[in-house]
Amino acid sequence: MHTPYYTYDTALFARTVEAAIAESSRIANAHIHFAVKSNNNRDLITIAAKAGLGADCVSGAEITHCISCGIPAEKIMFAGVGKTDSEIRLALEAGVGCFNIESIPELEVINQIAASCGKVARIAIRVNPNIDAGTHAHITTGLDENKFGVSLIRALEAIQLAHNLSNTHYLGLHFHIGSQVLDMTPFAHLARFINQIQDRMEAAGITDTISINVGGGLGVDYDDPESNPIPNFKAYYQAYADNLKLRPGQELHFEFGRALSAQCGRLISRCLYVKQAVGHDIAILDAGMTELIRPALYQAHHKIINLTGRDEHRPLHTYDVVGPICESSDVFASQIRLHEMKRGDIIAILSAGAYGRTMASNYNMRPLPPEMIE
Repeated sequence: MHTPYYTYDTALFARTVEAAIAESSRIANAHIHFAVKSNNNRDLITIAAKAGLGADCVSGAEITHCISCGIPAEKIMFAGVGKTDSEIRLALEAGVGCFNIESIPELEVINQIAASCGKVARIAIRVNPNIDAGTHAHITTGLDENKFGVSLIRALEAIQLAHNLSNTHYLGLHFHIGSQVLDMTPFAHLARFINQIQDRMEAAGITDTISINVGGGLGVDYDDPESNPIPNFKAYYQAYADNLKLRPGQELHFEFGRALSAQCGRLISRCLYVKQAVGHDIAILDAGMTELIRPALYQAHHKIINLTGRDEHRPLHTYDVVGPICESSDVFASQIRLHEMKRGDIIAILSAGAYGRTMASNYNMRPLPPEMIE
């Protein structure tokens, strides 16, 4: 097959989903949703649907896609700070399980549109807990300066408004502190923060919270993905089991994207040239930031393997590994050790199943990379 292309290990994805479900047994009334912004491949979503997962969607197109893949609309959470009127109508007509509300103006618009459609929108208020998850600034979502959610001081106002509006039905609270979190401490902090919010809500007479949605954020091992293909769901859930005080009958919802999809995907590329520069060698691939933007956008690390050189037992050498795009930021890795690179070698960039193909672009009029299933 012509490179570059993505390939997905569906067996590993299924095992990861199974692990997420199995370890969730330590949480009473747990519900898992696949964040399809991480990977919208039809085969993977179908596997998630058959396993009983719901979906976390951030666009109308994602909602339609997930329903077509077998995920029931009532298991879909619709999130995002900028839901358009047409997307809101689509979600209402489809009967999604919950709108995760990011602002009071959004709540008012959803109520208006729901009234015009003769519907009642089930909603959860996304509260910004101002917790630093210790990740890259571009994927931190839980600080006061971030655009997501409502502040704690506005949360009670939003909940009271949701109760007073005629076409919204309040379900609960939604949180998300960021992505690629490997230290469980921020999740424990979030759990205790939720306890405090619930105490304040009950003191204000709000006792009908059914749903607590803590988002996702669990990170994966980008350094040694082959040894650690499945993330530490046990420790993640335990942080909530040990610290979160759910009220009787409350549901706890999780939204996993990267944790489920990252390790099952690889970007397969080909070495075009090996260029000798001043003081170092540069391996130029036919894949670039148009196929995988994370290294350029987040300075993200992905393990890279020269599959041809490894099979031929070539010696190790140091390279900068770059793409063909006319941008200086089109660099996958600098000064890494790889089996000797030659023109035509097949290269695998690992842990590319999350935010790889879904963030690909046509910049430089390059075609989107195809996807293959293993």
